[in-house]
Amino acid sequence: MPQKPRPTLLPEILRSTRAPRRERVAEQLREEISQVMMREMKDPRVRLASVSSVRVSADLREARVMVSALGSDEERHEVVAAMRHAEGFVRAQLGERLENLRTIPRLRFELDESIAYSVRISAMLRDIERGQVPGEEAP
Repeated sequence: MPQKPRPTLLPEILRSTRAPRRERVAEQLREEISQVMMREMKDPRVRLASVSSVRVSADLREARVMVSALGSDEERHEVVAAMRHAEGFVRAQLGERLENLRTIPRLRFELDESIAYSVRISAMLRDIERGQVPGEEAP
């Protein structure tokens, strides 16, 4: 059986040199989108939201923006809908602020459920600590 050719190191080297730039761009996008949300957007639904993380594609053309928000499930989903509606405005603001990027990535806003999940787990643990069944009301 013939041996598989050994992969060259070149792709690995290219990946390792690009990773720090992707991380820098993601962090810069997170900071700037947060500033746009706080200072430039007039939609009141966005006031109780924050950008928890940003992941950028390898070619820097797309960014997945994770948004966390306070409120009910409906209110949190409205925040994400407002951010999706304002994508063009946010990208225009980023274009003015980020001179180091040739093109501003397409933004995909998604709801970050991790905070709500943590709150639910904490409440369940509190219920267990009190001797209650998680999720049931106290008598």
